[in-house]
Amino acid sequence: MSQQEPARGGAGGGNRAGGGNEAGAGNEAGGGNGEAPDYRAAAAAAVAALQRWYSPWTGRWRTTGWWNAANALTAVTGYTRRTGDQAYREIIPTTFRAAQRWYRGGRPGFINKFFDDNGWWALAWVDAYDLTGDHRYLDAAQAIFARNQGGWDEVCGGGLWWNTDRRYKNAITNELFLTLAARLAQRSPGAREHGEYLDWALRTWEWLRGCGMIGPDGLVNDGLTAGCANNGGPTWTYNQGVILGGLATLCELTGDQGYLRAGERTADAALRGLAGPAGILAEPSETPGSDGDHTQFKGIFVRNLLDFHRLRAKPAYRAFILANADSAWHRARNADGQYGLGWAGPFDKADASRQSSAVELLTAAAGLTAGPLR
Repeated sequence: MSQQEPARGGAGGGNRAGGGNEAGAGNEAGGGNGEAPDYRAAAAAAVAALQRWYSPWTGRWRTTGWWNAANALTAVTGYTRRTGDQAYREIIPTTFRAAQRWYRGGRPGFINKFFDDNGWWALAWVDAYDLTGDHRYLDAAQAIFARNQGGWDEVCGGGLWWNTDRRYKNAITNELFLTLAARLAQRSPGAREHGEYLDWALRTWEWLRGCGMIGPDGLVNDGLTAGCANNGGPTWTYNQGVILGGLATLCELTGDQGYLRAGERTADAALRGLAGPAGILAEPSETPGSDGDHTQFKGIFVRNLLDFHRLRAKPAYRAFILANADSAWHRARNADGQYGLGWAGPFDKADASRQSSAVELLTAAAGLTAGPLR
């Protein structure tokens, strides 16, 4: 993914959120004295705080970067779909118009040199299409997929490169490609298009499962060496998450329960290996006050774990999401309704990446406790 680039200019979306640091302040969503909060109200408060960073002029969120903006949009779209709250629906067309106009690191169509960045935006537009039915968004996702196909070659037996420099093949780029292909197959009415997308999804999964990036414990490492071996890189939470979304979609497409068994192995390994003693999710290198791409990752994991849970409902997955939501609400939140990096607390600092990750967590908890998952 590209380096973080602050969004430029433009007011709107409210003033930039403050930086108070009193953890766990306020009781507008209930949950005082260690009790579980009202998750829907907690999610509503979190998304309202996120939107204080939003600039309609740029179609992005101040304090964070290009690929993060795709995930912030996905978080708001998911909140809208799961809760029915339509207050933020207009950011979808606003972002579609403004973000590609003002981004100087790539070209129109939400495309730059990083194939993973492109994948995040494509999945965001698939979600936008599902919510709105506007074919502009599905068309954009399909165009991005066509662009990303050019990143595939037979070095290391297949797979996409991370970017157009073609020096590194990594997990996230290929997980995104698999998931996007599978979701486009679901939404393609024509037999030819459906078959082409499904073939790409199946081909990518076969490469991923055989290339060595998935370790013996089921956790996915970051990428491959120049010699096409597992590089032993960090087992980032989002690498465990995005593959769950892709495998769940493959199961829906094919009816093959083997995809769920493969996903379950990774999901269970993540819950065992990437959570602290209290069961609270953390990145391998997570330290209070740190910045970088990893501030976004945990929300992506939870979003995809929830999607996987729809098909492979396990009490452990539900309990894990709710325990993390409870901990973040009580221990990682400041007086302004902002969330820090560590969901086990304490609050460290606020930005749109941390906040959109928390929105994903609280929206997932709201979805689990409000009836049938949507």
